[in-house]
Amino acid sequence: MTLHSIDYGTTTIEYELIWARRKTLGITVHSDRRVTVRAPQGASLADVEDVVHKKGRWILRKQQEFEKYPAKRPSPRYASGETHLFLGRGCPLEVIEDSREGVKLAHERFYLRVRDTHDLARKEKIMREWYRRQARKEFAQRLEAVYPLAARYAIPYPEMKIRLMKKRWGSASQPAKINLNLRLIQTPQVCIDYVILHELAHLKELNHSKAFYALLDQLMPGWRMVREELNQFPVA
Repeated sequence: MTLHSIDYGTTTIEYELIWARRKTLGITVHSDRRVTVRAPQGASLADVEDVVHKKGRWILRKQQEFEKYPAKRPSPRYASGETHLFLGRGCPLEVIEDSREGVKLAHERFYLRVRDTHDLARKEKIMREWYRRQARKEFAQRLEAVYPLAARYAIPYPEMKIRLMKKRWGSASQPAKINLNLRLIQTPQVCIDYVILHELAHLKELNHSKAFYALLDQLMPGWRMVREELNQFPVA
């Protein structure tokens, strides 16, 4: 990993560059405003800089959004102007008085419709139900996507449940069950993959032994970097 920068207008964008065995270039803006670029090993630095420059406007916008969303956040009031996270993206919230209650995410903005805009408990319930629906779909898709990596080590396909946890992103229990924190849906997809693979590894290695970390290295070679990214988000 090396630190690089480009000039974008009057602003300098600094980013951590990681060369990886992948086909496409990926850019992540972290909640602490750091920028990580993962590039294919065969790409040139000029190619990387060109892509970062093309995404410059998006990078600066994401950094501004995260600036409004502290890692240790106060309790949300679900008021217009607040920023709420979804898959690592900070999305502004707009609260609308409407008898047809529900949540819609469009153009990276939340629209929360509720009968009484002053009813905090009701607004929280509607938002949480929306997050849970998204989590059921997203977590199932990610488990399906990463499980073939675990299947090579005779790890059974697990039953998955979604819970609100105060101190953990996930947990595992025998014979083949994993629990995922509902708030994980607010983190980037790569973080969801990491937590799922972490818990799948526990179905074979029950504690954090050398064997467990050796297995996790095989399942996700860059997991330490992803864990660092995940730690930027509040668990509860």
